[in-house]
Amino acid sequence: MMIDLGMPSKRRRVSRQVMVGGVPVGGGAPVSVQSMTTTPTHDVNATLQQIAELTAAGCQIVRVAVPTHDDAEALPEIARKSQIPVVADIHFQPRYVFAAIDAGCAAVRVNPGNIKKFDDRVAEIARAASAAGVPIRIGVNAGSLDPRLLAKYGRATPEALVESALWECSLFEEHGFLDVKISVKHHDPVVMVAAYRQLAARCDYPLHLGVTEAGPLMQGTVKSAVAFGVLLAEGVGDTIRVSLSAPPVEEVKVGIGILESLGLRQRKLEIVSCPSCGRAQVDVYRLAEEVTAGLEDFPFPLRVAVMGCVVNGPGEAREADLGVASGNGKGQIFVKGEVVKTVSESRIVETLIEEALRLAGDSAADSQ
Repeated sequence: MMIDLGMPSKRRRVSRQVMVGGVPVGGGAPVSVQSMTTTPTHDVNATLQQIAELTAAGCQIVRVAVPTHDDAEALPEIARKSQIPVVADIHFQPRYVFAAIDAGCAAVRVNPGNIKKFDDRVAEIARAASAAGVPIRIGVNAGSLDPRLLAKYGRATPEALVESALWECSLFEEHGFLDVKISVKHHDPVVMVAAYRQLAARCDYPLHLGVTEAGPLMQGTVKSAVAFGVLLAEGVGDTIRVSLSAPPVEEVKVGIGILESLGLRQRKLEIVSCPSCGRAQVDVYRLAEEVTAGLEDFPFPLRVAVMGCVVNGPGEAREADLGVASGNGKGQIFVKGEVVKTVSESRIVETLIEEALRLAGDSAADSQ
């Protein structure tokens, strides 16, 4: 019997589409993963090095901060040499928006709550962005809400965030500019989810999901996974950025993991391992870590079960592409549901890696 989990692959919110460089956002396109560099943007070599690391980790769109004139001056070289689309993040100074567009950035993020005289410059920004084919992201944050909305609502409520975003979008709409995507971020996942739900019901712009200032790696991962999981399972969200107090590559790993867990991206390596208990007769933690490290760059989707006892072990191992059910210092190795050999505990990891490589060879031969 099939159980409908209401996953987003079955029903996605219908939105218009914008192109961020070569990456489509919205309009039914796959949900993309973004991150942001932590280097001073004016340090071109360091910034490009970090972008290269993010690209290698699977990042599809990268944002760079542009708080100073020197940062704006660095944009042309960064945009030209980056392997993925570069988004300029603009606060406080409208002139940097025009510099980013002229530099060849793939998109510009503006924070209307911070940019001085933003309302007076929308027509100019719309003309420049339209002529260059550069989309604009309206990025509303709880910590930098337009003072007028903050005075009206008293704090950054979901209603305040949504009203701010739609008001700024309306300013662009007055000039015929619709190449916009929106974010309404908050550090509280409950407030953030409520804001995006309201926004999704009131417009068809593509939505950039984010829990802003989510915190250190563990806390930020939990907050983001909860909020993104709820919204993406409802079909809401077109691109994501996990905001962590951690190296940006970790943001990408977490973002990809969230999408894979929801079935929105093809899983690569998936380790199914037991949490261990008093029944375990092998060091499951060590085995799982060593198998993960040994297969980290495996080129094909692969589910590996690393189980520590005979209660759930054989069943989980049979369900996986590759698995081990361990006990009494030995491990039964399963490939595609069948036991292929029994090895000592000391040889479990190397045997699983050998069998994975054999599966990869078979897959490569089948594809030719």
